[in-house]
Amino acid sequence: MKKRYRRYRPVWVIMWLSGIISCQSAIKPHNAANDFDGLSAAPDAADIYVELGALYLGEGKLDEALNNARKAISVNTDSSPAHNLLGVVYQQLGETDQAGWHYRRAVELDAYNPYALNALGQYICAQGRQIEADSYFIRALAVPFYPTPWIAAHNAGLCMAEINHFQQAEKYYRQALNQHPKFAPSLLRMADLRFAEGDFLSARHYLQRYDQAGQPTAESLWLGIHTERQLANRYQATDYILQLRAKFPDSEQARYLDRAK
Repeated sequence: MKKRYRRYRPVWVIMWLSGIISCQSAIKPHNAANDFDGLSAAPDAADIYVELGALYLGEGKLDEALNNARKAISVNTDSSPAHNLLGVVYQQLGETDQAGWHYRRAVELDAYNPYALNALGQYICAQGRQIEADSYFIRALAVPFYPTPWIAAHNAGLCMAEINHFQQAEKYYRQALNQHPKFAPSLLRMADLRFAEGDFLSARHYLQRYDQAGQPTAESLWLGIHTERQLANRYQATDYILQLRAKFPDSEQARYLDRAK
């Protein structure tokens, strides 16, 4: 069977939406003194602006996010989290050159900031330099006490898949799932890989885990339809079809179903 894979956007904004941004300045294992520096001190003003900017980013308020990221840097020009946030905002705004500069600056300021390393990795991957990007994902994953390593592992998998390194991509997805067994994006990518390999039972298994981990998407339902058709399970395939039409009537997948009638 001919393998068919698709490209997917990296899971890089999650690091801001998951509420972990306040942890960034604390993850500096290269300097043991940091274990004590923040115990009695008040939060740095730059960190407060970064957290506010991240909240606005999560709400899709890019102007407010940009404003707070700039305020954070005006307070502390050497804040790695602030430069990282500004990179994320600029990338969302389509200002890729400025985004890249701030991502690199964030890593220069703190070579052990896993969020900045992950963000720079996805940025470089988006520029078509996947092998170079992989080195930054590897560095992010090597940081001790990285709270969300499955995000960097998943993004590394997406990046490797873009250049058809599917075995390496699977290795990263499995790493992500070892760290977070219910991480839905990696479950869906594993289902897609297994389907492309013709292992439809395994694809069903990952889709079932995906369904248990979160809400279905048009993409997951579409994959479920084709998986169950390959397994000759017309009942489950029909159930996926009904869900797709009910929940995502305007999706490309639903429109294709209507055209295929």
